[in-house]
Amino acid sequence: MAEVEIKTAPADFRFPTTNQTRHCFTRYIEYHRCVAAKGDTDDCQKFAKYYRSLCPGEWVEKWNEQRENGVFPGPL
Repeated sequence: MAEVEIKTAPADFRFPTTNQTRHCFTRYIEYHRCVAAKGDTDDCQKFAKYYRSLCPGEWVEKWNEQRENGVFPGPL
């Protein structure tokens, strides 16, 4: 059986506290900006892995709905 390696986003000096809410939101935005600039490349997939490991699924679903409806509050 193959061994599964579990990782989370690397430490980021911009988010020194244990509350990772802002880190999650920033990684989500970085992913979508990257996709807009480069397409869904391997470079962008690292940001997807980061936000998926940091963000609760409910938040991501809500943000995806907001983006689809043109009311996302972040700078994409």
